[in-house]
Amino acid sequence: MSEITTYEKTKDSGIEWIGSVPSHWRVHTLYQLVTQVKEKNSNLQEKNLLSLSYGKIKRKDIDSPDGLLPASFDGYNIIEDGDIVLRLTDLQNDHTSLRVGLATERGIITSAYTTLRPIDTSNSKYLYYLLHAFDLKKGFYGMGSGVRQGLNYAEVKELRVVLPSQDEQNAIVCFLDEQCGKIDSIIEETKRAIEEYKCWKASMILEAVTRGVKPDRKMKKCDLEWISEIPFTWKTDRLKALFAFGKGLPITKENLVDEGIPVVSYGQIHAKYNTGTSITESLFRYVPESYIESNPDSLVHKGDILVADTSEDIDGCGNSVYIDKEMPLFAGYHTIILKSINQDDNKYLAYLFKSHVWRSQIRTRVSGVKLFSISKKILNFTTVILPPKEEQEEITRFLDEKCKLIDTLIENKQALMIDLEAYKRSLIYESVTGKRKVV
Repeated sequence: MSEITTYEKTKDSGIEWIGSVPSHWRVHTLYQLVTQVKEKNSNLQEKNLLSLSYGKIKRKDIDSPDGLLPASFDGYNIIEDGDIVLRLTDLQNDHTSLRVGLATERGIITSAYTTLRPIDTSNSKYLYYLLHAFDLKKGFYGMGSGVRQGLNYAEVKELRVVLPSQDEQNAIVCFLDEQCGKIDSIIEETKRAIEEYKCWKASMILEAVTRGVKPDRKMKKCDLEWISEIPFTWKTDRLKALFAFGKGLPITKENLVDEGIPVVSYGQIHAKYNTGTSITESLFRYVPESYIESNPDSLVHKGDILVADTSEDIDGCGNSVYIDKEMPLFAGYHTIILKSINQDDNKYLAYLFKSHVWRSQIRTRVSGVKLFSISKKILNFTTVILPPKEEQEEITRFLDEKCKLIDTLIENKQALMIDLEAYKRSLIYESVTGKRKVV
């Protein structure tokens, strides 16, 4: 997006994560540039509730019944436009969050966060970008190494930072605002494209598994609660007439080893990379080969379908996967195995299980408040629609080809987003540390 121009004269900043900087930039300790904000919200004088999420400070509804809100907001911190908020808790358990945000309005935020106020407010946006770059380098995690879960202001204030002239700060901020804004717009557009591809794929699967891929079908009424009509030559049946049901191994993580017989866990079934019609070998864990003799009923074979028996998604049995591997595999804990009674290839049904109309019958039967349980009993009474075998194969070939095309488009878009995020990180780092001259 922009060519790199560098400074002619540089010096070692003495700060490991920053390295060399332009020779005229000044090195400071953070407490020379900021003060800690400790202004309690006594008597609820301020009601504009703010939160730090994904590196952005956003408004929250103080009267909302949702979420974990305190009984009183008197202990919250009042912050102002230009303040920098740091979330320095849970450093060892959460290694992905963005922990630095810039306030753009007056409001209140939890006092569990550390809020910094630049002594010279004209430095505010530059210091935010600088601390954001430190955060992107995972600097706060390094400061919280060992058994410590958090940091406080007394530790953070000793950070050494660099400061250009005010004109350079203004130029850097202007450059980053413009460039990051463009990148963020492309990323949002890419996210929308991915969602459109996913909707296209879901719509195509639904059409194929409920009407087939032949044009101008003669239809007939269907008395199932989840579908009103199906092609004339199709039939309906209960899952229990097509499959024998097995259970996965009653094991935990402690039973898994680094080599042996692969185990398909319910975590793999739930995972976002699960396409429903293929499993990812690179994520396998294993159990010893001796498990084959003692647990033969937990083995799965090509053509079987695995269902996670718990789901955080009310769609429930959408969390299933078709076994497309010839290799011996075990089903893991919290899984139900659908073993074909007639040794049929059931890939058509794997696609049917991904359609929201089929899953709607699961939705009416699952139990639970947040974690929904799926049992063999529930699966026993679910129904499916079945084209003739030749048409099942035709539908499967069609969907394999089309879904592969769409999945490739989605993967390309996701790769683009990763590249854009990496470019934005490098742009911020290079600019605030003087590796890129933007004046």
